[in-house]
Amino acid sequence: MLAGLDNEHVVNAGDNKAPWEAGGTYHLSVWNSVLTKTLRAVAVDPRAYALLRMAETRTAAERLAAVPADATGADLSLQPTKNARALGILDGIADAAVSQDAQEARTWHTTVFDRLLAEQADPSESAGRLTATWLQALKNTPEQQRAERLRAQGVDMARTWAQARTTDGPTRQELLAKVENSARNARAEVKH
Repeated sequence: MLAGLDNEHVVNAGDNKAPWEAGGTYHLSVWNSVLTKTLRAVAVDPRAYALLRMAETRTAAERLAAVPADATGADLSLQPTKNARALGILDGIADAAVSQDAQEARTWHTTVFDRLLAEQADPSESAGRLTATWLQALKNTPEQQRAERLRAQGVDMARTWAQARTTDGPTRQELLAKVENSARNARAEVKH
């Protein structure tokens, strides 16, 4: 939902709309502003934020792995930019959740990173390999730079994915610019 709604969610959006079933799963459409406020409240707890972040990480990897090998143009860039939007929203939510007190902010970040760094992924499948690669990069990042690395997650995952697909250099650069803009714009939206 953070990445952008599909037509089914838009059609079923509204104050008096009931949940619906599709594909064996129940869905409930909520206004983006309501979802963002809810996630901000949840993210005050760094363990909850880490759980949200990891769930979005796994979802992003699964969606990237599902992009057809022959995708080009908009079909190639849609999912990475949607992932970056969702992760950018989580970045903005983290900015709002972190206390202005420096010690409390350090404690919040430490808890988030401890939880994320304890995560595992199965590298035997493409989505798991993408998740494991990103987690390893986060582990290899010096502690003082991890917050910035987290904010670059959408770009990092898109780069790893594009390289694995052997996307040519100009296409990859164009894609990464779109991904970076998507994440930055989403983060800014949430902060306001």
